[in-house]
Amino acid sequence: MSVDIKAISETIAEKSRFVERLFNEVEKVIVGQRAMIEGMLTAILCGGHILIEGVPGLAKTLSIQTLAHAVQLGFKRIQFTPDLMPADLTGAEVYNAKEAVFSTRKGPLFSNIILADEINRAPAKAQSALLEAMQERQVTIGSETFRLPDPFIVLATQNPIEQEGTYPLPEAQVDRFMLKLIVTYPTPEEEMSIVKRNSSGVSQTVDPVVTPQEIMEAKGAMDLIYIDDKIIQYIINIVGATRRPSDFGLNLDRLVQYGASPRASIYLTKLAKANAFLKHRGYVLPDDVKKAGHDVLRHRVIPTYEADAENVTPDDIISKIFDTVEVP
Repeated sequence: MSVDIKAISETIAEKSRFVERLFNEVEKVIVGQRAMIEGMLTAILCGGHILIEGVPGLAKTLSIQTLAHAVQLGFKRIQFTPDLMPADLTGAEVYNAKEAVFSTRKGPLFSNIILADEINRAPAKAQSALLEAMQERQVTIGSETFRLPDPFIVLATQNPIEQEGTYPLPEAQVDRFMLKLIVTYPTPEEEMSIVKRNSSGVSQTVDPVVTPQEIMEAKGAMDLIYIDDKIIQYIINIVGATRRPSDFGLNLDRLVQYGASPRASIYLTKLAKANAFLKHRGYVLPDDVKKAGHDVLRHRVIPTYEADAENVTPDDIISKIFDTVEVP
């Protein structure tokens, strides 16, 4: 089957014109954090969820709010607490005594972008309600099931330094996050700009610059992006190396307890296409895979106790895999 790369590239160039416009608008408010904003945009385009880890004060919530406003999508923030109940997320059936009937009151999950703040503070029952929404794109209230809007993504934050009163997320739930982003401190230059902006007394706001229709058309156009079988095989080899490192000439067996699931291969393929889309390209390059690699794999590669004792992180393991597996 012949593929018209030129025609695909022209379509992608047209459908991706909003990308720079969006980034320029968001950067009126957010200094730095380009990787996080790109990650959020690719998740919206791919219909995936993100786990965000970073210490307080790094503009995680502000970035999410700003992006949601710029793309004109619904946004809800939910603060996860130990007493959070499933109905606090999904809504509930409410009895109307005057009319003697039950009516459904929908909860905050019925929006496009959900910020689950400090997700690991809520117990298992609340997590199970969120898991249904993440996986099935639906919510069950009483005996009724309701579809969630499209697009629908969950952006969950975790505080890596405060562990008291938290619940470890089940691996099955962690695996459903397309990406895990690590938000780091700003550079000295970025921090200078942040301090100046926030001490000037002038607050910056963003205007809606992208329509939901443009987002939906972009999602459809991404399916057209060409990815060669050799690059798909490269993705499968990368993921396979997390499970059977010795098969790929890597001496990592003692450091890896569990490797990534096939969901990682699917997400790497989707994210590689999204990275090509951001570059206005109609085809995928190996660099598009490499760019997505750490974010897709770091929460799926489970190190052994020996790796922990030697301070070898999942990111270290992933870097060795990308350095070793042959690039097509």
